[in-house]
Amino acid sequence: MESLATKSPVRVGSSRPHGESPKRIARKTLWRAVIVLIWAGAAFNILLLVWIGLSGLKTTNEIFNQPLALPRIWRWDNFVVAWGVSNFGRAMLNTIVLVGATALTTVLLAAPAAYALSRFRIRGSSTLLLVFALGVGIPAQVIVLPLYVVMNQIGLVDSLAGVWLLYVATSLPFAVFFLAGFFTSLPREIEEAASLDGASPGRTFWRIMLPLARSGVVTLLILNMIQHWGETIIAIVFLQSTEHETLSLALLKFLQRLQYTGADWGQLFAGVGIVILPVLILYVWLGRRIIEGLTLGAGK
Repeated sequence: MESLATKSPVRVGSSRPHGESPKRIARKTLWRAVIVLIWAGAAFNILLLVWIGLSGLKTTNEIFNQPLALPRIWRWDNFVVAWGVSNFGRAMLNTIVLVGATALTTVLLAAPAAYALSRFRIRGSSTLLLVFALGVGIPAQVIVLPLYVVMNQIGLVDSLAGVWLLYVATSLPFAVFFLAGFFTSLPREIEEAASLDGASPGRTFWRIMLPLARSGVVTLLILNMIQHWGETIIAIVFLQSTEHETLSLALLKFLQRLQYTGADWGQLFAGVGIVILPVLILYVWLGRRIIEGLTLGAGK
């Protein structure tokens, strides 16, 4: 009995409480901060677009004296003047043709290359895929001057066809690397079954594998069009004549004209709105497709 009495008493509350670890709390806090920053960035972009649209309906005095106020008189004629004076009609047609041809050609060339590099056991395919990935990091400014010399020698300066070739060439690295992720995830049993049925590799690709990767193809088409809609560096170097200018060049010339004749900032903002409105409509219409495609590509 004495031995039992001399034993040390049990400490109440000595066991460690079952709570969240400091690492998990820090991770949650960081994730919440990232979400707040994302929403803040989205709100800023939306407010910026609204401000550009409202500024296109104001006079110059209203823009500088009351930048955040609603227009006193909604000047829709700013858009009419900007469209008529700046040659936006011809420039928009050139841009639509150029961007559409670039997107389609890029997909037609990148899809077979991505399929071959990701599905066939070719020696050096991993190295080639890495080369395409590294090509994404090369800025256009670095290669513009050498390309100008080459394009001038073959007579493709001041030509929409020449700019189309350059757009396709600069788009291929990202396109191949992007689509390779989709083709890698597809099960090889599909190709084996098609081979047993007598289908050639080309037919298997066009009839079976490419439709299965359509979410990636659609996403790539949309991203490519958005990328080249407002492209300026290549266009301003390789296009000189008015009949070949794109929307970005038309907007720059419109700005120069306003600087010489007296800047009407309402008309300038209206011109900016005309340039970004088609891309904004495209993104609002197909934004969910873009997010789904990027999510699938990242997961695969």
